[in-house]
Amino acid sequence: MTVSKKDTTVLQNFINGEWVNSNCIQTLVVPNPATNALLTKVPMSTKEDVDLAVSAAKAALKEWKNVPVPKRARILFKYHHLLTENHEELARLIVLENGKAYKEAYGEVQRGIECVEFASGAPTLLMGESLSGIAEDIDSEMFRYPVGVVGGITPFNFPMMVPLWMFPLAIACGNTFVLKPSERTPILANRLAELFAEAGAPKGVLNVVHGAHDVVNGLLDHKDIAAISFVGSQPVAKYVYQRAAAEGKRVQALSGAKNHHIVMPDADMDKAVQNIISSTFGSAGQRCMACSAVVVVGDNEPFVAALKKKADELIIGNGMDEEVLLTPIIRKEHREKVLGYIEKGLEEGADLIRDGRREMDELPEGNFLGPTIFDHVTPEMTIAKEELFAPVLSLLRANDLDEGLDYIRKSKFGNGATIYTNNAKAIRQFREEAEAGMLGINVGVPATMAFFPFSGWKDSFYGDMHVNGKDGVNFYTRKKMITSRFD
Repeated sequence: MTVSKKDTTVLQNFINGEWVNSNCIQTLVVPNPATNALLTKVPMSTKEDVDLAVSAAKAALKEWKNVPVPKRARILFKYHHLLTENHEELARLIVLENGKAYKEAYGEVQRGIECVEFASGAPTLLMGESLSGIAEDIDSEMFRYPVGVVGGITPFNFPMMVPLWMFPLAIACGNTFVLKPSERTPILANRLAELFAEAGAPKGVLNVVHGAHDVVNGLLDHKDIAAISFVGSQPVAKYVYQRAAAEGKRVQALSGAKNHHIVMPDADMDKAVQNIISSTFGSAGQRCMACSAVVVVGDNEPFVAALKKKADELIIGNGMDEEVLLTPIIRKEHREKVLGYIEKGLEEGADLIRDGRREMDELPEGNFLGPTIFDHVTPEMTIAKEELFAPVLSLLRANDLDEGLDYIRKSKFGNGATIYTNNAKAIRQFREEAEAGMLGINVGVPATMAFFPFSGWKDSFYGDMHVNGKDGVNFYTRKKMITSRFD
């Protein structure tokens, strides 16, 4: 749905420290996913808007890259303080525009703050290396320097955490930044920029340009953008990687997932059920580390029955309700796509043991879908292969751990996987053979902390250096090697 750009409820872009109107002729409605009530409208910004933001970032880079690293860190310390001070407000904004439960939103804010904590350690993170006496009277040193202007393209499902994966560390490393947040969750991005300016960031160091395809392509093609960080769906991630890399840019593109959880016969069934329920149905399944496929090893009907019973007990509704776990899908259009997957699962012979479509009539105002569970899913089925990004779970049956690991091996994705067991031999085999970058042992969501890389494999990642941790520092810096003779 589009409206005239003259509408006064349209969000502004943040360019060179100022709130400015976009040059667009169209905007997109941003509804509350739980009620579909209008929140705001977001501009579909143009290439000209991108050019303005990149020009501001390029101009700011001249001074910012020479600012002493401890001074950059002090701005981030101040930003950390402001984010902490506004923790509850930020969580409520996430619930409002994303729809997720308040407890999960509160946790997301905390994870974002932890990213700023990590970036605040810039004086240590940016240290180089040296070795005296590499030859007679010759020493060698390595220093880090910023890559330049960085573009960040972020998704709707973590509107705070993912931007904070990117711009605090990039800016701590001496770069300047242009952020393109999801057009589905644009409100929080503006608040993050506002608080960053309040923390003392100079004009042009962080810029926010709202929009969709034109903004993405504008960043990918712009000659003054040195690097692109992206999080989103697999087809778009591949497109971003190929197009930006063809322009000679550094790229890290985090993609889709199909995360398998293997339940061994010796697992603590109560804990496994609870972890899987939270992982699958938290955030309405709209996260790249969600459990979307459970491999049931052996004849374990009590586990399947307990899982269905727990799903039946879930409270569904608006994320502001403290009792709610399962919240709405981001848009009606995506829910329609998911309903198509459910029909496809039935057509291909899967057994629908818990039909979440029945809750849709009970909550007609929002984009709700109840917990949906398919049993006796086989690896070649569509619902077993594709990322649904929804509260839909597939149960696959396996005779042993080897067969379960083979299911993971055959998946084109490799973000995460978990095993539930107390058997040390099984744990070691899983650790060594599971083809995914982030593994959990009796853990529902094995996502890493900010000081470790978010290390997806296969079609879950395009690039060479992951976000966060030492990979993030390496991505946002270039190295100079200095060799000196003293004689």
